[in-house]
Amino acid sequence: MDDSALFADKELQQIEREQPDGLTSRQIVDLFESRGVRFSEATFRKYVQLGLLPRSVRVGRKGKHQGSCGLYPPTTIRRVQAVKKMMAEGHTIEDIQHSLMRFKEGIEALELGLRELFAAFERELKSPHFDVVTRRNLVRDLAEAKRATADLLRRIVDIERRATQPLRDERSFGTSGDAGAGVL
Repeated sequence: MDDSALFADKELQQIEREQPDGLTSRQIVDLFESRGVRFSEATFRKYVQLGLLPRSVRVGRKGKHQGSCGLYPPTTIRRVQAVKKMMAEGHTIEDIQHSLMRFKEGIEALELGLRELFAAFERELKSPHFDVVTRRNLVRDLAEAKRATADLLRRIVDIERRATQPLRDERSFGTSGDAGAGVL
């Protein structure tokens, strides 16, 4: 996948803020297609079936006999992007399933939880019960905590990426033909 087609983190955060209740599969597919990424609803459904993407939550539509529609968490866009990128890097579906199942959901939940926590702190700091000096110190401390958190999340993602790299095929070791060259 061409890196220029990737959504920047700020774009993903904006989509997540604008669509907190979720998006339909069609909306998600349209977002990728608008970036020139080949992605269809059939592929989306297949990713869900394989466990690469979360299942939808059925939400009723307003009005008589309107039925319901499936909404996917806004973080699904991050997940699709990760899957597409890993596939472009040559990972197999099994490798991707292993990687996503083990750590991605926890990392995404941690990131979302921290974002919500920081937003709550920011709302609290707007309340009138802080004096100017206390508010300024808290704003500074919060900014420092956000930087530290961003660094921590980058480190966690890097650890996750390295820890879930597909194991090398035994045949890639000891290609010189020496007896026992591939044995650890």
